[in-house]
Amino acid sequence: MADRMLVFDIDGVLVDVTESYRETIRQTVEHFSGKRVSREVIQQYKNEGGWNNDWELSHHLIAKNGAVVELQDVIDHFNRLFFGADHDGLLYRERWIARPGLLERLFETWEFALFTGRIQEELRVTLERFAARLRFDPIMSAEVLEQQKPSPEGLLRIARLKPGKSLWYIGDTVDDARAARAARVPFIGIASPASPRRGELAGLFKAENAVAVLDDINQLETVLPQ
Repeated sequence: MADRMLVFDIDGVLVDVTESYRETIRQTVEHFSGKRVSREVIQQYKNEGGWNNDWELSHHLIAKNGAVVELQDVIDHFNRLFFGADHDGLLYRERWIARPGLLERLFETWEFALFTGRIQEELRVTLERFAARLRFDPIMSAEVLEQQKPSPEGLLRIARLKPGKSLWYIGDTVDDARAARAARVPFIGIASPASPRRGELAGLFKAENAVAVLDDINQLETVLPQ
């Protein structure tokens, strides 16, 4: 097996979450505050860093719009929208980004792992839909980590579990980049041209010493060592 490993964030890297997580934030904020937040504002907070948890970001935006509500109520409503009642939640609007064959080729010479802020149930649905034949080991999700990104805990734990492996991390937020820098792991940033504040995000990645900034995961083979 390869002595090197690609560690993926999933949202915005392997999966387009514009109509899932980002839309759930917007609808949750509107439900409690009566105000519709723009995708650009959401991206602004993501670019600030420290807003990896979408439940907490939704709660914060609701408060900023003048409504007072308990975090648990926000979580409950968010999850109802996200999962739905019968495979009709916003989760099922996600789109897999990697073109057919890309990850299969990479897996011939790299091992795969995941370091994500998702909970296991959210992750399970998406991987079963789009990547059932791929192996990600280990998976660092929200339940198994004591600290969220930009803490490097997930990367450091992967390094301990896979001693001797050379890790590379691919992410789409400044928190991903900061986690990689803290763990001393090479970082590749994904900044979609369709993303609000794309130029700002690309600049943040460069400031965090990203090895490369790509439009999407399908360019990954062009920047990885052979």
